[in-house]
Amino acid sequence: MKILSFTRKYFVIIIFLLIWAVFSFPFFFQGKVPYPSDYLVNHFSPWSSYEKYWGPVKNDAMPDILGQIYPWRHLSIEALKNGEIALWNPYSFSGTTHLANYQSAVLFPLNFLFFLLSFVNAWSILVLLQPLLAGIFTYLFLRAIKVSREGSLLGAVSFMFCGFITTWLEYTTLGYAILFLPLALFGVEKYKEERNPIYLALISFSVPLSFLSGHFQTSLYFLIFVIAYMFYSHIKNRDISFFLMSFFSVVFGLMLSMPQILPSIEAYSYSLRSELFQKIETIPFNYLPTFVAPDFFGNPVTRNAWLGHYAEWNAYAGIIPFFLAIFALIKGKREIVFFAGASVISVLLAFDTPLLDLLVNLRIPVLSTAAASRIIVIFSFSVAILAAFGFDEISKQLKARKLSKELIIWAVLSLSIMVILWVIVLFGIGLNPDHKLIARNNMILPTLLFLSGAFVIGLSFLNKRLLALLGIALILLVSFDMLRFARKWVPFEPKILVHPKVAITDFYPKISSFERVHGNFGAENTVYYRLAGVEGYDAIYIKRYGEFLSAIDSGIPAPGPRSGVVLPKQGKHSAKGLDLLGIKFVVHKVSDDGKGWSYPFHLFPDNKFEEIFDDGVYRVFEIKDHVPRVFLTSDFIVEADDQKIIDTLFLESFDRTREIILEEDPKIAKASNKIGSAKIIRYGLNNVSVETENDVPSLLFLSDVWYPGWIAKVDGKESKIYRADYTFRAVVVPAGKHKVEFIYSPDSFKYGVLLAIAGVIGILSMLYFGRLKNYGRN
Repeated sequence: MKILSFTRKYFVIIIFLLIWAVFSFPFFFQGKVPYPSDYLVNHFSPWSSYEKYWGPVKNDAMPDILGQIYPWRHLSIEALKNGEIALWNPYSFSGTTHLANYQSAVLFPLNFLFFLLSFVNAWSILVLLQPLLAGIFTYLFLRAIKVSREGSLLGAVSFMFCGFITTWLEYTTLGYAILFLPLALFGVEKYKEERNPIYLALISFSVPLSFLSGHFQTSLYFLIFVIAYMFYSHIKNRDISFFLMSFFSVVFGLMLSMPQILPSIEAYSYSLRSELFQKIETIPFNYLPTFVAPDFFGNPVTRNAWLGHYAEWNAYAGIIPFFLAIFALIKGKREIVFFAGASVISVLLAFDTPLLDLLVNLRIPVLSTAAASRIIVIFSFSVAILAAFGFDEISKQLKARKLSKELIIWAVLSLSIMVILWVIVLFGIGLNPDHKLIARNNMILPTLLFLSGAFVIGLSFLNKRLLALLGIALILLVSFDMLRFARKWVPFEPKILVHPKVAITDFYPKISSFERVHGNFGAENTVYYRLAGVEGYDAIYIKRYGEFLSAIDSGIPAPGPRSGVVLPKQGKHSAKGLDLLGIKFVVHKVSDDGKGWSYPFHLFPDNKFEEIFDDGVYRVFEIKDHVPRVFLTSDFIVEADDQKIIDTLFLESFDRTREIILEEDPKIAKASNKIGSAKIIRYGLNNVSVETENDVPSLLFLSDVWYPGWIAKVDGKESKIYRADYTFRAVVVPAGKHKVEFIYSPDSFKYGVLLAIAGVIGILSMLYFGRLKNYGRN
């Protein structure tokens, strides 16, 4: 009896923990980690070149985790452990923003886990917490809006493993950006009901928890949804006091987020993305069957996906919740109006519709430039909420043992949807034989789940005593469905494969410094192992640097690719460009000899390179007469026209080691035969220190990218930083011995901190006066 009583009392907690334990089983009991390490060692250099790591790969649709998210988080955490905030990343793009790129999630509160556990274990917990928190918060919100315990649990399970959260789970950014949505809505409902200011604080803190998590676009959806829900609640209840207080709680929460948001807005304005207003990643209407059968068009994991972008377009929330949501819509109660509207609008903005065209044409930053399909998460969340309402409505009808008109319409409509899908599959409408087979096989399980749900509901209608088991039975079916869906997609791989040691990575520390390194690899090498690279992959990289690399290729400073740049190996000015970038070390895969994508050794004399490493798989060369990263010169040209700068830089007569091009007059005398000495004595994330000695006033050139927020100090006195050689930095240094410091201290971050402090004061004031008001009322 005690066990039964305990189970009833803690039923919801037990169910959540059981579901989470089943999903997380490989991590806690098999020593595996939720990280695509098998993909890393099979498809990413240098590991893919060493046969001992070759093997099967479960999911090869997660390259950004390996080439962006994981190494960026590694850099962020190491900096925090060293007592600094990684505002700048010197290891990609010859220097670029780090905190401001947003996906680095430098300020995310749950980063504290990395101070308690090893990096890979903390990463794993960060991944695994997402569905658990999403489920708990959704359950709390549903209970706050008076949904039954069983209905709330069903809706929570639907959302915690919905398509968006599952497919982006291992990124540790997008999932967190949306999972605090039901927590904020819970705060709204509880404040509306109790007027306790603690719920205003809950709303406030949910905002930075979303905005600091690492995905601005998704957090914008979060923000718009929360404010719209507040406004809807105000319209429904005509309570302006409630709306204003809850709205200001959101404003204070946004202020807490400003140390992240303001630098990111600045970075966005200097990136190519700020100019790319285009319609991308729209979902075609023939993808609608995946609402019922997520693998109707195949799955990348089973290597049979043949249509679309599985991760970007996935809206699955469970087949049973989908049909329960339809019943809620048919029933049409007042409580579901907002979520019905949200689901329709999100579909219209995710699919290729006139409404999406309007949004793109409005040229709203981020919303008009990013992948349109990601708003589909609002559909999945709305379906989960509607499903909970639908369950309660069906339960009421079954208790009354009444075969209502709504129930009949729902049964006919649901059956019709399944029949239509099977007609498409069996007759191969729009499908070739292979695709027909894939669709048929992947319709079997959804159909069995549909029939099982219908059978349970039918039994409950026929036998009232079975009604008590209806909730448990449907929750079990939904749990099985969502767990199967999530476990199929999410890879758990051996921990030993996470950045394993190979000969070349053991050599990296010998070339890890401020000296530039080039190799055919990305941030999984340069950022993770602290190699100063010249290439990069980032949505908001600095546009002018991309133009510089484009000019190496064609001689024209045209905009670079949408999300990253690579060094042109066979370009018009590759040899001169390589000098300008100050590359000292070249990491070369032996099997790439003579390939078009390898380093163009043929452009240089043989005696230019000295081999310093060779393990038979990789060779490392040092460029003997490389252009130094810093040097002094008094020989300069002033030119403001971009094309003329590029033309001059690549002239045969231009001496890239003794002459630089500025866009403004530095007001010093030219002295082409006077050269002093410069030496980097410290090269950190956010600062560079250089010692100089010269006989005449000179220009100190540093081949790090120019960007606002960098300040220079000569012997402690601030000095102007000039943009030099199209995209780099130079500063005037007086004659004599000096210490020059470059410090990245952007005003955008400082103003953000001040606004965050003001936000804290606002929240505390809101709590204080709210309690005073409640005390006076009592």
